[in-house]
Amino acid sequence: MAAIESREIKSPEVLSGVPTPVAIDGSSESFRRKKLGIYFVESDDRQLALRGGYTGTGTTPVNIHGKPISDLSKTGGWIAAFFIFGNEMAERMAYFGLSVNMVAFMFYIMHRPFSSSADAVNIFLGISQASSVLGGFLADAYLGRYWTIAIFTTMYLAGLTGITLCATISTFIPNQDQCDQFSLLLGNCEQAKPWQMLYLNAVLYITGLGAAGIRPCVSSFGADQFDERSRNYKEHLDRFFNFFYLSVTVGAVAAFTLVVYIQMRHGWGAAFGSLAIAMGISNTVFFIGTPLYRHRVPGGSPLTRVTQVLVAAFRKRNKSFSSSEMVGLYEVPGKRSAIKGSGKIAHTDDFRWLDKAALQLKEDDVNPSPWRLCTVTQVEEVKILLKLFPIPACTTMLSLVLTEYLTLSVQQAYTLNTHLGNLKLPVTCMPVFPGISIFLLLSLYYSVFVPLSRRITGNPHGASQLQRVGIGLAVSIISAAYAAGFEKYRRSYAVKHGYEAIFLTPMPNLSAYWLLIQYCLIGIAEVFCIVGLLEFLYEEAPDAMKSIGSAYAAVAGGVGCFAATILNIIIKSVTGNSSEGKPSWLSQNINTGRFDYFYCLLTVLSIVNFCVFIYFAKRYKYRTKPGFEMAEQNGANMVVNPLGVS
Repeated sequence: MAAIESREIKSPEVLSGVPTPVAIDGSSESFRRKKLGIYFVESDDRQLALRGGYTGTGTTPVNIHGKPISDLSKTGGWIAAFFIFGNEMAERMAYFGLSVNMVAFMFYIMHRPFSSSADAVNIFLGISQASSVLGGFLADAYLGRYWTIAIFTTMYLAGLTGITLCATISTFIPNQDQCDQFSLLLGNCEQAKPWQMLYLNAVLYITGLGAAGIRPCVSSFGADQFDERSRNYKEHLDRFFNFFYLSVTVGAVAAFTLVVYIQMRHGWGAAFGSLAIAMGISNTVFFIGTPLYRHRVPGGSPLTRVTQVLVAAFRKRNKSFSSSEMVGLYEVPGKRSAIKGSGKIAHTDDFRWLDKAALQLKEDDVNPSPWRLCTVTQVEEVKILLKLFPIPACTTMLSLVLTEYLTLSVQQAYTLNTHLGNLKLPVTCMPVFPGISIFLLLSLYYSVFVPLSRRITGNPHGASQLQRVGIGLAVSIISAAYAAGFEKYRRSYAVKHGYEAIFLTPMPNLSAYWLLIQYCLIGIAEVFCIVGLLEFLYEEAPDAMKSIGSAYAAVAGGVGCFAATILNIIIKSVTGNSSEGKPSWLSQNINTGRFDYFYCLLTVLSIVNFCVFIYFAKRYKYRTKPGFEMAEQNGANMVVNPLGVS
């Protein structure tokens, strides 16, 4: 068999003066395994490379037609980002507007039990977030982020319009005659017909699917508007994600105040209609900004590339890195990458079993199939996805706590006095306070937090991305612990003063504003955790998988919603016994239930989750990218511990 014509390139870990062999003999196996990165082999004959490579960092921006942008100064930047903020603001306004109001709509209008209404909405929210990986896949593989947002935001608008029709036209809802609050509690109101619930669920899930396509793309598309070759790129990116989450907060505050006000004054149709109008306006603004946007070339199916790596590694599972048949680790020549929209990724020693997918042997064909031989960059993509996974997975617990707050805290608020002087706030407005705390924190972030934390950590940005995620998870523990303590006091007060049976009657001498502490704490936790996570995933994800990286955060949120529903079901079945008349911890009558025990459970689970996060975060090494500074010692690149601790 003719020898494969090849040339070698040196690993970033090896000094230029060190010779780099192409073939390996049988000696010093442990040394060779540790220095596996030096055995790159670039083949000029690979068919995949002949189809065209991608230079530099692999993220050269193009216009909407896929052509290089000749003058970057006329596109992108903060102006383009603000057009994108509007779309996210409306999407979050609709999302939170539905998450709070849909429970009440199903209970009061569709006559579903409160607990099943809450579970149905939790499942909707979970599917909406978990299916974000679909939007991320389509954006990275085929459509690009712009067209994915354009298609799914139109779908979102169609779903909101359908929900508005359901709330407006009496045909779609059960008869409301002779259905007072007492009849609702006894379940004597006319139930919604199966086809009515089918219609409501259909338009609700169309809305959820629209959100699933938008969510993983908007933050990444906004970040794409900044030039990563700019000296101030890191600063712009840091500020972008803070402003991005500020737009999320503004949408949430509008949902918890303006939409609730419209519902109380003008009814359910007007409330849901306002969400559709806001979405329609934001879509228009988004499309107006089209000439300003910078785009990234879709990289082809990431699922196919991941599968190819796994298959190729499995095929060569019995091959040894010390084999005399080994030529080297395969990579395409020069600065070009074989993957659309991606630059080359340096070899790492993690998950070495995956390196066998790039193990080029003498027996390989001149033009090998990617199902048998993958490039180092392709293998490193899979490694990065595996290394990233535990971090967003640990934020699932925060999502679970947030989901529980949306329903449990509302039930608490119904038993409390919501007057603020002469002003009476609706119970459904209570979740606005986390939004207000988020707004205040983001406003003070650069003037107070960054300078203070910079002195402590020495990080020019105040705290690293993983440190911010850790701070958020720690604050969520404090929030859950406070919620448990206050609920214990609230329940004792209700029993002591004769409110045990009348759980929908507010207690005039116990203010609902004691709930603000847990709300504000969870808002602070959300800012640190989610903003840090989004920035972390965008920067660390492979170039051609940025949307899938962002989808990790949304999927974690969706899993949190599912986990909340599953946890509720388990708690109800384990702690309650209807035949013995024993109420569960999550009884519909909050005064006979034990929400305080449930909050204690959330606190314990949050502590365990935080410990798991610390374990993975301390072991995570940030990626080193071309153009960014790397410390060197003894000729080897050093990566600072992401948590700043040893």
